[in-house]
Amino acid sequence: MVANFIKNIASWYFSRQALPYWCVLLFDCAVVVLSGFFCVALDRGVTFTADNFVSILFTLLIYLLFFLAGFRMMRTYSGVLRYSSFADVYRVGLANLFGIVCIFIARSFLNFDKVFLPIPMKELFFIFLLATAVMVTMRVMMKYTYEKVMEDKNLRRAFIYGVKEGGIALAKTIHVGLPTRFSLRGFVCDEEEMVGHMLQGVEVYRNDEHLLEVMQRKGVKALLVSPLKREDFIKNQEMVNQLVDAGINIYVFDTGQKWDGHSDINASQIKEVEIEDLLPRNEIEVDLDAVARLLSGSKILITGSAGSIGSEMVRQIAQFGPEKLILVDSAETPQHEIRLMLKREFPEVEAVTIVTSITNADRMENIFKTYKPQYVFHAAAYKHVPMMEDNPSEAVLNNVLGTRTIADLSVKYGVKKFVMVSTDKAVNPTNVMGCSKRICEIYVQSLDRHNKLNAESSGQKETTQFVTTRFGNVLGSNGSVIPLFREQIRKGGPVTVTHPDIIRYFMLIPEACKLVLEAGTMGKGGEIFVFDMGQPVKIADLARRMIRLSGAPNVDIQFTGLRDGEKLYEEVLNDAEVTLPTFNNKIKIAQVREYDYDEVCQWIDELVRVSHEFNNMETVRQMKRIVPEYKSQHSVYEVLDQENA
Repeated sequence: MVANFIKNIASWYFSRQALPYWCVLLFDCAVVVLSGFFCVALDRGVTFTADNFVSILFTLLIYLLFFLAGFRMMRTYSGVLRYSSFADVYRVGLANLFGIVCIFIARSFLNFDKVFLPIPMKELFFIFLLATAVMVTMRVMMKYTYEKVMEDKNLRRAFIYGVKEGGIALAKTIHVGLPTRFSLRGFVCDEEEMVGHMLQGVEVYRNDEHLLEVMQRKGVKALLVSPLKREDFIKNQEMVNQLVDAGINIYVFDTGQKWDGHSDINASQIKEVEIEDLLPRNEIEVDLDAVARLLSGSKILITGSAGSIGSEMVRQIAQFGPEKLILVDSAETPQHEIRLMLKREFPEVEAVTIVTSITNADRMENIFKTYKPQYVFHAAAYKHVPMMEDNPSEAVLNNVLGTRTIADLSVKYGVKKFVMVSTDKAVNPTNVMGCSKRICEIYVQSLDRHNKLNAESSGQKETTQFVTTRFGNVLGSNGSVIPLFREQIRKGGPVTVTHPDIIRYFMLIPEACKLVLEAGTMGKGGEIFVFDMGQPVKIADLARRMIRLSGAPNVDIQFTGLRDGEKLYEEVLNDAEVTLPTFNNKIKIAQVREYDYDEVCQWIDELVRVSHEFNNMETVRQMKRIVPEYKSQHSVYEVLDQENA
């Protein structure tokens, strides 16, 4: 009966948001008074205490006023007892100490002993110790009771991977974080000397083949990864796969926030892992200070500013304090969102948001003439492979002619540097989109060489530098597989994958943009920079892992066959190309064939002329003449390759 009564009381309290503050305050006041009676009785006997009960009570109530001042100053009653931490205990001690010191001062200067019953200093000291001990014990017991009562209801049993500063910070967050989500049951470490020791009241376990068995035996359903162990965890793909397959939820420190390695971790900084967090990638380091020195105070034009890459470049460049941002995109609504984002997050940056197409030569000339940008980042392009297979003329007019328009205007209006975003699909292209980007690369590289030769012969010191950056798929970009898979899983499946063996390279959008900025600003012109994309990922494995992480039941994978122009794997370099090292070990320079500018111009003139006829087969035939290594796959244009065989 008593046990049920206690359980009912606990359930009542813990079902509430918190006890009213006055309940906590009254309890603390009662503790001070009762501690006073106990210490007096202990020191001078029960008989003396009983005979002088009223006088002692009156004196203690007067002294209580000083304790109340300490409670008010330290706000000992404003916290939620079930979430008490060391900081709360510390405040209780300081509040009681403040009360005792004030009593001592009052007795020294106001002759309290002549008015009230004298209580010796040793009794006051023991009152301080006892009252503090009882208040702290009450808070600890309340927290412990909460954890026990609510453990099976709301809290998820968890292990922490990492035993150093990051692991300890996570453990503190589990114990005192609001809201409490986890019950810590153990640590996991790779250091043999720590295995078997107790840490934060729980055992440290070895990270080995028996770890999953230990977690299952203890009913552990979550693993929190220390910020200091995140990279090691992601590299250990076997461990990741075992946890995901077993249905263990993985939580990591949000990389969008910063942690200095010493301070406490806020509960809001811990997030459940997403598929992007588990892809094997090495950390990318970029000399952003050098980029900032170059772009700060400059006028910068970004085409495709509302796209996945362009919008992230807007955010990153805005941090460097440019004189003006000139943002160009043909998509009205996304461009409007970029405008609102800049006003909200970078109100000090002067930005001009323009809705137009890069193929509108008159409008683009007006923009260059009006704003005279010093740097151009060209990210505008049609990028969807199947769509461009059906619309090769539009791929040429937008990607090739648009790039040529922007590049020529950059030379005409004295742009210092033109940085073009390209793709790994430009290497040995198998589709219209990839070939169109390869033609763009050929044009800007030949234009850079042409300008340098002219400048050298005329004695001109400066000319526009043209830099190309080439990389693979970016995670979470518009139309990429991860958002598509998420939507398919949300709807119950099936998840559609084109081929069981198809692989792709992936990079986070912010990482890709940082590399674009560094390569673009550090390049001297004429280079095609290729990025180290890390390890390729099999798309079918990616889909399986996303399904397991989602916890959705009965979601199948359906293989639909390769799409038009799609190949099983992407290349970053042509077979005949070699690379040279650069200022960043993640960036290499591709050594590619050089083209004569006048000849390239003739090719593109003819290609644009044919494209205006909107004859798909003839347009692609002309593209293949410019890029002989373009061999169509799973496409109606394969017949053109047979003509040249």
